[in-house]
Amino acid sequence: YYTLTSVKEGSPSGEIRESMLEFASQFIGNPYVWGGTSLTDGADCSGFVMSVFANFGYELPRVAAAQYSASQKRDLSQMEVGDLVFYGSGISHVALYIGDGKVVHALNSNKGIVITDYNYDTPVGVGSYME
Repeated sequence: YYTLTSVKEGSPSGEIRESMLEFASQFIGNPYVWGGTSLTDGADCSGFVMSVFANFGYELPRVAAAQYSASQKRDLSQMEVGDLVFYGSGISHVALYIGDGKVVHALNSNKGIVITDYNYDTPVGVGSYME
């Protein structure tokens, strides 16, 4: 796993993307809670990204598959900080891309909210909610 400072060199250009990265990173180490949307008391993967985006005025659907459906699709090669990376057949997991090949996400009940490589599992899609 990685710390925010180890991925800071790949900083985004957009101010909202930068702010989102800083905001999301403060919850690293917090618990994973199935069905949760609390950044402090616990969230699942889609609850985590939904709550991070809500802090910046974005309304995202509640579950990962719906978040993917509602997003603007991007190719992996076009991925930018602040984009969402989706995993699993039928889209069962989502993570927030933070640059330098890394994502922050509510991984599971053992690990909680962590930073991992974006390809820790095979991505099945990338979606964006930002210009």
